[in-house]
Amino acid sequence: MGSLHKPLDLELRFHCYRCYVLSSYLRFLMKIAILKEHQAFEKRVAATPETVRKLKAMNIDVVVEKDAGRAASYLDAAYSEAGATIAADAKAALSDADIVLKVQRPLDELSMMKRGAKLIAMLAPYNNKDALAAYGLQAIATAKRLGAVVSATDVRMAAKEQVQSLGGTFVMVEDEESKQAETSGGYAKEMSDAYKAKQATLIGDTIKKQDIVICTALIPGRQAPRLVSDAMLKTMKQGSVVIDLAAEQGGNCEGSQWGKTIEQHGVKIVSPANIASSVAVDASALYAKNILQFLTLLVDSKTGQLAINWEDEIIKATALTKDGAVVHPNFIAK
Repeated sequence: MGSLHKPLDLELRFHCYRCYVLSSYLRFLMKIAILKEHQAFEKRVAATPETVRKLKAMNIDVVVEKDAGRAASYLDAAYSEAGATIAADAKAALSDADIVLKVQRPLDELSMMKRGAKLIAMLAPYNNKDALAAYGLQAIATAKRLGAVVSATDVRMAAKEQVQSLGGTFVMVEDEESKQAETSGGYAKEMSDAYKAKQATLIGDTIKKQDIVICTALIPGRQAPRLVSDAMLKTMKQGSVVIDLAAEQGGNCEGSQWGKTIEQHGVKIVSPANIASSVAVDASALYAKNILQFLTLLVDSKTGQLAINWEDEIIKATALTKDGAVVHPNFIAK
């Protein structure tokens, strides 16, 4: 009888060994945690079921904090179907997480992260300039569809073609300095005081005729440039509106207050807080796709493990801290 049991015993041990190898393999998978946003104004989420599915295909373990996507209409069931584990709270989600994905900067969660974990979020050292510039163009397209007469201004010549392609009239001080107003990366340079004076005169003459003025100008690492002065507001039509999307960084319009709507000289100044969050479903999808693309720079697609090239131009441009020290040149104390 003993000889009959021996092959079975060996078979059982073989299967147990396979289970051990599988469990060990799972423990060595890299883990990404997606956290719920806790700021009252933030409805977006850093990953969608679609991007979770793609992360799983890269041999990455994904854990989503309970209800992380609910405000953006992405439910836990959808994340589970995509292969994610749902954690009861942030602490459980962050346990042993190698990479943490958020939209806004972490609050209490930072102390829960393990040493050496990588945080990817909009920490807003420059207050998200690119997104605001994009809303300026979208505003032109929407206003034209509603039958409005639209004009726009920028210091970059490249913006002229973009505005005109959407049916807007471009308003710009064109001189020798304006020919060099754009950096190699496509950003606007800060202009001289002489140019700013000419630009202010042109803007002042233009907004007298407008019913709605939308401001989106930001300078990386600096307070937003003042484009609409109190004196200009006095010349605008009674009942006209200024929408200042740069208010979080000081505002383009004098007197604007982030997150508030005020009235000054009969002109309404609207300074919305986190306008992207008002369209959380689409904004989350776009942000999550961008995060997914960024992760391909950090992760070996074959092994699913971290493989960061710290000399890569994109990594160098986005890394704020490393090994407990600030490494971005724009934020290192001089």
